[in-house]
Amino acid sequence: MRWKIFFIFLLSFKVLVLADTYSSNAFAINGEVKYKDLQYFDYVNPKAKKGGHIKEYAIGTYDSFYDFLLKGTPAKGLNKLYDTLMVRSLDEPSSQYGLIAQRIERAEDNSFVIFHLNKNAYFHDGVEVSAFDVEFSFYTIARGDNPVMNQYYADVKSLQVLDKYTIRFDFSNTQNREIALILGDLPVLPKHYYTEDIAKNPLKIPLGSGPYQIENFVAGRSITYKRVENYWAKNHPTRIGYFNFDKITYDYYKDDLVALEAFKAGRYDYRLESSAKNWANGYEGVALKNKNIIQEEISHSLPSGMQGFFFNLRKPIFQDILVREALNLAFDFEWSNKNIFFNQYMRTKSYFDNSAFGSAGIPINEELQILMEYKNQLPPKLFTHPFVLPTTDGMGENRENLKKAQSLLREAGLSYKNGKLYTKENKPFVFELLLVSPAMERVAIPFAKNLQKIGIDMKIRIVDISQYLNRLREFDFDMIVAVFPQSLSPGNEQSFFWGSKAANEKGSYNYAGIENVVVDALIQKIINVKNYQELLLYVRALDRVLLWNYYTIPHFHTKNFRVAYWEFLEHPSITPLYDVGFETWWVDEEKLQKLQREYPSFRR
Repeated sequence: MRWKIFFIFLLSFKVLVLADTYSSNAFAINGEVKYKDLQYFDYVNPKAKKGGHIKEYAIGTYDSFYDFLLKGTPAKGLNKLYDTLMVRSLDEPSSQYGLIAQRIERAEDNSFVIFHLNKNAYFHDGVEVSAFDVEFSFYTIARGDNPVMNQYYADVKSLQVLDKYTIRFDFSNTQNREIALILGDLPVLPKHYYTEDIAKNPLKIPLGSGPYQIENFVAGRSITYKRVENYWAKNHPTRIGYFNFDKITYDYYKDDLVALEAFKAGRYDYRLESSAKNWANGYEGVALKNKNIIQEEISHSLPSGMQGFFFNLRKPIFQDILVREALNLAFDFEWSNKNIFFNQYMRTKSYFDNSAFGSAGIPINEELQILMEYKNQLPPKLFTHPFVLPTTDGMGENRENLKKAQSLLREAGLSYKNGKLYTKENKPFVFELLLVSPAMERVAIPFAKNLQKIGIDMKIRIVDISQYLNRLREFDFDMIVAVFPQSLSPGNEQSFFWGSKAANEKGSYNYAGIENVVVDALIQKIINVKNYQELLLYVRALDRVLLWNYYTIPHFHTKNFRVAYWEFLEHPSITPLYDVGFETWWVDEEKLQKLQREYPSFRR
């Protein structure tokens, strides 16, 4: 055995001396890191008090403590259990700082990366974190049964444990600038704890090295995490000002309406609100009037991503682009914004809206050159017209758009009989919109009524979270409301959002079933970009191709986080640019005691 280890050492040493490397405790893929000598992040309060038992909420149920498995519904808050190799800053686009990895060594040609582990890192049972744990974690998460994870880490060719505290990853694609960042996000699992396949017992309480551990749970109904007093990294610069609550409980509710009433009664403490209706008038009551409940809008600089009604192109009725364009004309955003959303939203006009990556106008200069390579495979209008979503006066008539929709449907070869639309196969045009959120039904019903006017029957079906996830994994739906968040540095994730390979991998995020050679080519270009300027050009080009193929009916977004919380919660005066940063909040004990006297539900 010793000669094998020595031989491996010689091989690795030979490679290392032949390749130019640079080493640091932090790195950024777009420029330099903000914090050259990190003491703590600007958006934390380093003197925040520790203490308190807070409650949050979740909808539905759970049956797994592992969010990287293909099957099961994971519990909320599992990211609190594990530390990762590196930690992302919440006020920089794409920067990481060492945590379990004390130092990172990267080849200048991006052919490999070496993580040098912090020898002070240990799991909650006192066992040191080693490179063998990182190896185990990679094979469990990145090479397990989840196709999304497999694709995300696909450019890792091999790994090598060089010694107990050093691990090397070699890359098959040296053009993928993001792959080191992706590896930095890897949660580290304890190899010694898992003696059998994790999937066999998904409710086995995990052992981690992070700031919290599971204290107790009622399967599917609640879960409580307690702060680890002897957490190895509690004084680490990336952890100063974080994880201030002694305990965090997630209570599960059947639906969001019930959950909102529970919040107003003081049964939990914090909500990140997604409903415009709730935000406008759902919090009214004594607690809000007395300022015991605070509503706050926190501005952010995040790309909006794309939320919309997504077509499943695996279904024959949606395979014609003219049909998809026609259905876009039936969604009246202006009416919905006025009558349902209290004018709180703006229309999402790009897959990368609210960022520099969103396309606008017609392609010119370098971007035009990129797209001209695929001219014969793209809609001609992409080159001559700006992509513009249909608009209305908001009065609810939408006649002109519906006339255009009917014209497109006839052009696609569909026909009308007695006011009903029929496919080329002479079958009624009927499909199902699958929902998991009852709140989204308010958006769907007016859309369905407009579709009825052009002879289309859209049935709305709401299912529970478990059934919904199972149907998504099997692509067993006609249309869904999907949300695709975007990062500040789009990269590998685009392949399992829109890539052809993911279209037929059950459990992937390519819900629309997109199989488009131009999309595939542009995604690969994005992954392989050499600098930020190239990234801008290729992402904008991808955005145009996605938009002009009408894979979705875009919804809407806001540029603020809408947070509601009970007054005993405090947060730093500086908020991060790209997150709410709730893990930096803390408890004001005096205010909590006051609320406990006034509201029996606060007695925990």
